[in-house]
Amino acid sequence: MIVPISGTLANIAGFAGMACIVLAYAYMTWHRAPNPFVLHGTNLAGAALLTISLLVHTNPASLTLEGFWASIAIWGLVKAARQRSRK
Repeated sequence: MIVPISGTLANIAGFAGMACIVLAYAYMTWHRAPNPFVLHGTNLAGAALLTISLLVHTNPASLTLEGFWASIAIWGLVKAARQRSRK
């Protein structure tokens, strides 16, 4: 355990993060032109919540995946913000 929270709370955070990522994927699939702030923001929130869970129930491979997932989400948010400022 790296973070001093209960295993139950870590599991709740993990399931909430999983729900965010699944819902973001569904949102992207169902909408013709998804809002990038909703899409990437939800993915970033999901990665953060899953990271909290993984810091309690450590799994290095999954923790690495969440780092990449969060990085891509941040990149998407920055890209969307730049495109919005150009309009």
